[in-house]
Amino acid sequence: MAAAIQVIQSGATAATLFSPARMQILENLAEPGSASGVARKLGLPRQQVNYHLRELESAGLVELVEERRKGNCFERVVRAAARSYVISPEALGTLGKPGATEEQQRDRFSVGYLVALAARAIRDLAMLSSRAEKAGKRISTMAMEVDVRFASPAARSEFAGELAQEVARLAAKYHNESAPVGRRFRLVCGVYPAISANETADATSVRMQ
Repeated sequence: MAAAIQVIQSGATAATLFSPARMQILENLAEPGSASGVARKLGLPRQQVNYHLRELESAGLVELVEERRKGNCFERVVRAAARSYVISPEALGTLGKPGATEEQQRDRFSVGYLVALAARAIRDLAMLSSRAEKAGKRISTMAMEVDVRFASPAARSEFAGELAQEVARLAAKYHNESAPVGRRFRLVCGVYPAISANETADATSVRMQ
């Protein structure tokens, strides 16, 4: 069975994945398939699909399921090595470390710091998921999402202050450094302008106030 999530930690592996054709091939290999079968589905030449499959397999993104005889030759049946892929910030080198500067780390309102926190959360969850799947266990997680329409920037600032105080209060109440069987959990909170379904991805169309 393919892994639930594969964390891509190498820049070279990430570069192998960054191809529309290869992404399409991976999407079509959620279930085992052959180069000829994928080529028919995508309307691509079989030799081209074979080339991409070799690159994907070499990078560990595709795995061999079986080799079966077809006429006078053997056909390789492969599948995607995971159901989804996450690129770790480390794969991008210094470009993958937004919010790493001292100034950004001091500024909890900076975009760079929020992006860095989100990237770390994605990386950590992907790695934990992989470990849990190998061990046959589940991960204890909790997620919340809420939209808040602030009347003004001042209201938003007051909300941020109250939220920080409440989180600090709860953390102080429940944190137990000396608990013999306790386990440390990480809480990440982020607030950013919501993008509605009828807005475009163009940054100029989003109100930033």
